[in-house]
Amino acid sequence: MTYLAKSPWIIHYDASSCNGCDIEVLAALTPVYDVERFGIVNTGNPKHADVFLVTGSVNEKNREILKNTYDLMPDPKVVVAIGICATSGGIFRECYNVMGGIDKVIPVDVFVPGCAARPEAIIDGVVKALGILEAKRQAMNDRPAAAAKPAGDSV
Repeated sequence: MTYLAKSPWIIHYDASSCNGCDIEVLAALTPVYDVERFGIVNTGNPKHADVFLVTGSVNEKNREILKNTYDLMPDPKVVVAIGICATSGGIFRECYNVMGGIDKVIPVDVFVPGCAARPEAIIDGVVKALGILEAKRQAMNDRPAAAAKPAGDSV
């Protein structure tokens, strides 16, 4: 894992699941598994979050909420799809209102398989996401100043 300049903040959203993966996400935050040892802070505000943990599949009711939460997060950001429902729709993929995995609505950086995903796998996915986050942050810092300036702006 790479060294991060600041503690990464995560936000968790249950798109529509059986709550099995949600329980495992909470287990990863407990002292038994202690994902906070990586400096991770859990937040409820997407404007402060760096890592978006999503469980459950996408349907018509939560599609806009998922997209809006993602759009509120500052760049750079990473998305972790946790569980088979978030990755592909899972056992609910044939339901009339299920669109599939969350990658149908927002870009996903890390897929964590399982039904329910184990806390160890979730932590592994978060650690991979932290590496991707650092690479994205480095790429943003390496951009030339001219490229960072919006088109049409003149000084």
